[in-house]
Amino acid sequence: MLKPCLENGRIEAGCDEAGRGCLAGPVVAAAVILPPDFRNELLNDSKQLTERQRNTLRTVIEHEATAWAVAFVYPEEIDQINILQASICAMHRAVAQLTTKPDFLLIDGNRFNPYPGIPHRCIIKGDATFMPIAAASILAKTHRDEYMERIAADYPQYGWERNKGYPTRDHRAAIATHGTTPHHRLSFKLLDPQLSLF
Repeated sequence: MLKPCLENGRIEAGCDEAGRGCLAGPVVAAAVILPPDFRNELLNDSKQLTERQRNTLRTVIEHEATAWAVAFVYPEEIDQINILQASICAMHRAVAQLTTKPDFLLIDGNRFNPYPGIPHRCIIKGDATFMPIAAASILAKTHRDEYMERIAADYPQYGWERNKGYPTRDHRAAIATHGTTPHHRLSFKLLDPQLSLF
């Protein structure tokens, strides 16, 4: 059972990102403030849900949240500042877009750069512990998946509608055959050394 908050009586925003391990596409972060009485039995870490469940919850969260925001950091910037800093940057941008200023940030994971004027706590497996982080994980994942499906139409050979830019065998094979696109992260290890054995 997910916890609604870390401390009662304060405005807490949950933050999470999606796409950190991908070879292509942006890293996407979300920040979500849920109302104190928010309850949904389906709400969980986005990785534990089906695509249909995530999309259903996205609609509920975007309709019922006190405030929510999603931010993208694209491959060119990822290559400049590295994926960890890009993930944190995306979270900062999402927090900055919130229409309600939170008193406190709940961050999924163990690394974060302090956001000016708002204290935070990093929580490992926070998306499976706290409702606001779980909600953020769902928004980050669904918004990123939607983006990858959209750009997949321009580059059908990479199968992004299926792999969402993650380093699957087929995705790496497509890079080996067709080269990279403007959506690939050139600072990442894009080719699988095992492919040369076949």
